[in-house]
Amino acid sequence: MKVSTERTPDSQVVLEIEVEPERLERSLDKAYRSLAQRTAVPGFRKGKAPRLMLERHVGRHRLLHEALDNLIPEVYNEAIDENGIEPIDQPRIEVLQEEPPVFKATVPVRPTVELGDYRKFKVKREPVQAAPEEVEAALEELRHRYALHEPVDRPVQLGDIVRADIRAAVDGRAIVDEEDAEFRLREDGVIVFPGVAEGLLGAKKGVIHEVTVTVPEDFPEGGLAGRPCTFAVLVKEVKQERLPEPNDEFARQVGEGFPSLQALRERLEADALERKQAAADDEYREKVVDALVDRAKKIEFPPVLVEGEIERLLREEARAAGEDVDRYIEQLKRAPDQLREELRPQAEARVRRSLALTRLAELEEVTVEPAEIEAEIERIAAGAGPQGDQVRRLFSNAGGRETIGRSLLTRKTLDRLAAIAGGEKLREPAKVQK
Repeated sequence: MKVSTERTPDSQVVLEIEVEPERLERSLDKAYRSLAQRTAVPGFRKGKAPRLMLERHVGRHRLLHEALDNLIPEVYNEAIDENGIEPIDQPRIEVLQEEPPVFKATVPVRPTVELGDYRKFKVKREPVQAAPEEVEAALEELRHRYALHEPVDRPVQLGDIVRADIRAAVDGRAIVDEEDAEFRLREDGVIVFPGVAEGLLGAKKGVIHEVTVTVPEDFPEGGLAGRPCTFAVLVKEVKQERLPEPNDEFARQVGEGFPSLQALRERLEADALERKQAAADDEYREKVVDALVDRAKKIEFPPVLVEGEIERLLREEARAAGEDVDRYIEQLKRAPDQLREELRPQAEARVRRSLALTRLAELEEVTVEPAEIEAEIERIAAGAGPQGDQVRRLFSNAGGRETIGRSLLTRKTLDRLAAIAGGEKLREPAKVQK
């Protein structure tokens, strides 16, 4: 057997393997014995037909392919062992010549990631603060939450809460039939279809009010998009909203109670600042990961990693839409190959980020201890309320604990990277790459 190897820049090794004729002959003989047991040759019992007669009966091509199906995996495994190659997935095999056999195996191997002197790069954090209008918006939301809803005897106005029977049809075909539906008429609000809410302004209690709109293009039921739809709405009750005055008395009614409106505003400001800080922290982590990837000396990986990431992205999108992958692709009305190509840039970016973070975790000696996994499971279970025991059971097996461990490792690695980029004084790990 003669083997030549070439490593490509995308973390693959290309083997070209030539098999000597003598070995092919031994494989042909082995294939004959196996094929003879499964093939009925006229005039002979199974397994008793001479090789020449079997070959005439099934054809040389059939016997050769039977031999190659066994020989190529055997020779490939020998070649990677002899050359110290460690595949991370199945090879792509291309037969260049059948007799004597010459074939090419493209083997995906471990990625190469060189981060360079990542400890020297810094990314500035932008300070955050809660704007006065955010506090006012939060206070206004609380006023709506504690508002009184009083029945009124007048036509429907913007901001009212309406209880009504709603029926809608397209060319006599019913698509909505709901009794005692309750909804608020908000500015730019949508009730089933755009335009229905606006059409109900001025509707009177006890009178059927008709509104005709166009079925949106994204309506899932086939053949109805773009067609006129008539809504018949019987208003049963109209309530107006009475907002509480923003004063100290109102503040004492909110939540656990606040001594004054000023104290309530301070809490709303602190909550808004906490939310903005959390969002800023997430944005900062994204920024420093991008910087880590951009500054890396080398990130090379085999195409199979991207293909796997594309499939994960498809599953995530389908799950978010509540569909399986095949049904999701069908609904998008795009060719599967086209959709996968559209996802390729995103998949490649995710692979680069994942590989960079994995290498950083190795260099910075970031690890997750079993006690940390237990504590995280308990934290999640405590937040699940009555479903806490179910959550504990869900993560009690090895697979569940591994999932939690990966999540914690990613979080700790991101925190470490953010600390490095933020200029914090950190212990120098033994493996820091120069």
